[in-house]
Amino acid sequence: MRYVSTRGEAPSVGFTDAVLGGLAPDGGLYVPEIWPTFTREEIAAFAGRPYAEVAAKVLGAFAGDEIPAAELRAMCDEAYATFSHAAVVPLVQIGPEQFIAELFHGPSLAFKDVAMQILARLYDHILGRQGRQQTILCATSGDTGGAAVEAFRGAKNVRVVAMFPEGRISEVQRRFMTTAEEKNIACVAVKGTFDDCQAILKDAFQDKALRQAVDLAAVNSINFARIAAQSVYYFTTAAALGAPGREVNFVVPSGNFGDAFAGYVALRMGLPVKRIVVATNSNDILARTFSTGRYARGAVLATLSPAMDIQSASNFERLYFETVQREPTETARAFEAFARAGAIDIPPGALAAMQSVFTGVAIGEDETVRTIVSTLNETGELIDPHTAVAVAALRHVDLDGPTVVLSTAHPAKFPEDVAKASGVTPALPRGTASLADRPERFDRLPGDAETIKAYVRAFAEA
Repeated sequence: MRYVSTRGEAPSVGFTDAVLGGLAPDGGLYVPEIWPTFTREEIAAFAGRPYAEVAAKVLGAFAGDEIPAAELRAMCDEAYATFSHAAVVPLVQIGPEQFIAELFHGPSLAFKDVAMQILARLYDHILGRQGRQQTILCATSGDTGGAAVEAFRGAKNVRVVAMFPEGRISEVQRRFMTTAEEKNIACVAVKGTFDDCQAILKDAFQDKALRQAVDLAAVNSINFARIAAQSVYYFTTAAALGAPGREVNFVVPSGNFGDAFAGYVALRMGLPVKRIVVATNSNDILARTFSTGRYARGAVLATLSPAMDIQSASNFERLYFETVQREPTETARAFEAFARAGAIDIPPGALAAMQSVFTGVAIGEDETVRTIVSTLNETGELIDPHTAVAVAALRHVDLDGPTVVLSTAHPAKFPEDVAKASGVTPALPRGTASLADRPERFDRLPGDAETIKAYVRAFAEA
């Protein structure tokens, strides 16, 4: 299996190089040269199987012969043994044909654990085999950083620098990063927004001297292995609800578009996905794009769902590439223009292809709060603000057939906001309850790329 850049100026690479590289050298994102597919019989056979077994088969389709099947299965078994629920991603019914997929039973209580736990083991396997050490630079809007720190803390061959926008994530989200004591972890509070952090990340990856000096890597959803791992729960949930005999809809709270694009990946692999509803908060760049055809950055607003406070969705480039019939020159032109001007118009054919799969819905703060309350009253389920955005979006669309809402975080990650809305204070699950008592360790830096890059180099060389 070979991987190509969405911008066409980088050579194709194998799976392991795509995993370790993250962002392609030309600034593009890696995608498979050819999408692997499953037969209807293979998809039907996923129903009721252990999550790690399905994960090994899906990831194996992307890894090809670069990682032996038995070794990949062992990595998946180990990764998903860290989850507190035996099903890993259980389904909870909230209404007729309506289900919530709980993606928050991992170590950091967020959906990012589903991909990050296996990604850490892939890194350890590949780097150990190559005798290398890498530095991971991570930009987080709340959950990626905590999941990365939990997955890589104490790793022998990996150092992690996690950037987060100061004052724009919850205390629990912050503490999942800043309470790590291991010397291979560094956390940075950046004065600015998540989009500023993401821009610094891209700048760092385009600095060839820095990349070579510290062997820079990324575990944000720009890393295709993250997307591949997230596609697994689309297969397991859909198969549990009757796929491939029944088409299944998904409603996805979205900021950087990685989780929603993972659903598109599952569709390309043969899963009968009927529709993907992209639910955004007031930072509605994706909802506006699917409605109007104009992808235009707006001001980043602080909301109750901070992981979605994004006005530049990195993974949208992958979808654009697919819907302009994999034309790299056009993709490069479009996203270089977006970097300069902050807006591009989607070609009519590409927009029609997007709209055949995706619907965008934006949800405001008041409706988010009301949805937390109504979901608790109607179902007994206490949900976090990100999940509430998705449940609210579900009520704005007319979907036929089974529908899965992706619940991306445990409500205890946002205890103040959930308690204020519902009157119920969510308790941290066993094993994380001591989080508030642990000392924090992090540095505050300005949102300046050169300053951050100097910090990364100094940390890696210490």
